[in-house]
Amino acid sequence: MNTQREKTFDKLTGYDLRAMHWLLGRPSAVRIARIARQVSRLGDGPFYAVVAALLWYLSVPEVAAFTQLLLSAFLIELPLYLLLKNMIRRPRPADAVESLSAFIRPSDRFSFPSGHTAAAFAFAVSVAAFFPAWAPLVFAMAIAIGLSRVLLGVHFPSDILAGAVLGSSAALLAFALI
Repeated sequence: MNTQREKTFDKLTGYDLRAMHWLLGRPSAVRIARIARQVSRLGDGPFYAVVAALLWYLSVPEVAAFTQLLLSAFLIELPLYLLLKNMIRRPRPADAVESLSAFIRPSDRFSFPSGHTAAAFAFAVSVAAFFPAWAPLVFAMAIAIGLSRVLLGVHFPSDILAGAVLGSSAALLAFALI
C-alpha cells in the first residue's frame, strides 16, 4: 500500500515528467545543453570561494561579515542537503524514466534536492544581504544554475525548487544566527 509520502511524490513526479519531456524534447535541447553545462559548472563550488577571495583581495567593506555569513550558510545547507538526499533517495530522471537521458554524469545517484541549486541560492541570499545592488544578478545566476540542472537531465523541476528553498532558508537562518 502506498504511503501518503509516496502518493505525493508520484503526483509530483507526474508534473515533473511533463515538464522534463517538454524541455528535453525541444529540437534545441542538445544545443542548449552545451550552454547549460557551462552554467552548471558555476554551481560546482569553487566559484563561490573565488568570489570571496576576490572581495578579500579588493578589501571590500563588509567582506569579513559576508564571508562569515556565506560559510555559515554552507555549514547549515550542506548537512541538511546530504540528510534529505540520502533519506528521500529519489532517483535521477534518467534512472527513473527510460525515455529520459542525461547530458552529463551526476556525482551521485539521488536527485532530491538539488545541491547545486541549494548552494547557488545560499550564495545569492548571502550576497543580497551585504551587497543588495548585486541581488538581481546573483539571483538570476542561481535560477540559471537550477534550470541548467534540469536542462542537463539530472534533476526534476521540483528538485530545483527544493534546492532553492533549502539554500535560501540556510542563508536566512545563518543571517539570523550571526
